[in-house]
Amino acid sequence: MSFSARIFVTLFIIFASEAKFLPKSRNGCRALLGDNLIKEIESYKNVKNEIFKYVLEGDFKHKTYDELAKFVDTFGARPSGSQVLEDSIDHMIQLTREEQLKDIVTEELEVPHWIRGTEKVTMLEPRIKEIDVLGLGRSVTTPPEGITAEVVVVKNFEELSNLPNKDVDGKIVVYDPIFTTYGETVVYRSQGASKAAAKGAVASLVRSITPFSINTPHTGSQSYDDNIKKIPAGAISLEDADLLRRFYDRGEKIVLNITMSSTYETKTSRNTIIDLKGTDHPEKLVIVSGHIDSWDVGQGAMDDGGGLFVSWAAPVILKRLNLRPKRTIRSIFWTAEELGLIGAYAYEEKHRNESHNINFIMESDEGTFAPLGLAVAGTQEARCIIAEILKLFKSINASTLVEDDSPGSDINVIIKNGIPGASLHNANERYFWFHHTEGDTMNVEDPDELDLCAAFWTAVAYIIADISIDIPR
Repeated sequence: MSFSARIFVTLFIIFASEAKFLPKSRNGCRALLGDNLIKEIESYKNVKNEIFKYVLEGDFKHKTYDELAKFVDTFGARPSGSQVLEDSIDHMIQLTREEQLKDIVTEELEVPHWIRGTEKVTMLEPRIKEIDVLGLGRSVTTPPEGITAEVVVVKNFEELSNLPNKDVDGKIVVYDPIFTTYGETVVYRSQGASKAAAKGAVASLVRSITPFSINTPHTGSQSYDDNIKKIPAGAISLEDADLLRRFYDRGEKIVLNITMSSTYETKTSRNTIIDLKGTDHPEKLVIVSGHIDSWDVGQGAMDDGGGLFVSWAAPVILKRLNLRPKRTIRSIFWTAEELGLIGAYAYEEKHRNESHNINFIMESDEGTFAPLGLAVAGTQEARCIIAEILKLFKSINASTLVEDDSPGSDINVIIKNGIPGASLHNANERYFWFHHTEGDTMNVEDPDELDLCAAFWTAVAYIIADISIDIPR
């Protein structure tokens, strides 16, 4: 997953979130929307069933999975700025043209190209041990001989702040926060280096942002404060972070040698835009999206190959079924998401004067496991409309609406301007087991669950694009 993805990672959290489903407006939605609109939404049951039958039983059965597998097997990891990313974009364009979709454009932009080199962490005291590490995005390098220093272990920023500068100066800060949710815990990865450097630290390491590990470090993006010295930053496994914590709590001196190298430049990449033109209001857009880039570890099957391909499938399925909604369905493959939502920011800036035409925007970047519903941002009326649409999906247990003002990563760049939108809410409690690791491979994906996601994504997008009213802002 992505730079700022926030998802629910245990069944407890999922169930707790479901309690946020329009608690006071379930009965009020009928009064707010009126019987005519509710009946209109109910009338889409047959077209929803047609889409599901075609995807789950017809010619499109396992098509999404098969194309994703071919894509992942062919290209593997697709880091921002790499040639393999550009080749994968070309592949998606050709794949779309073969489906007789002709309205395809790409928009160029400059993106970061960070390449990790040598990465090694050795514990020298209190015993010799190699510590598995993954450098964080845009991390600066160490001197060739590395950095050898004593370790300070802290649970959070408050604990770091309370330490005298002299206790941190010249040392390596190790953050070992216990995973709660991604949104709460990821700040130690994204901001940890600069906060440690402000206290005089020479490097920072973070306990990987995950609830589960088999000695697997998780990489991810981090941001430097331009006014503070940049220091090397990496992630270590839960097991090694906990080991360091035990040594530290016993008062034993810990000394590490960190050696990291990397290169950083900018390259040209592209956002890819595919339109299935609307019949009545082609200027109005319902956007489905996922990002095509990935980290350099793993193969980007889950983050975000699955989201990419369900968003590719939506216009393809509708074209095959000759279902043309009133508004245009636009599929966007964002580039360079992992290093800071670069593609999304470029798109928002380029299309800012047309933003009034975005009726609704959707993103899948939190896994494509069994769909449960949508996490939705928007007005109460907008959420009521989406809630009524989701009632059509009770048969597959995908009728949950989670209220979330920032439901995605890339789309948050656009939603923050008041545009309603949603992300796929799915049974992704194991998502962060594999997120940003070598474990992000096709083994994580399930063909039947991917079919459910593709059918759900397509049907929801079609209904929103075809109903008689715009989603209110």
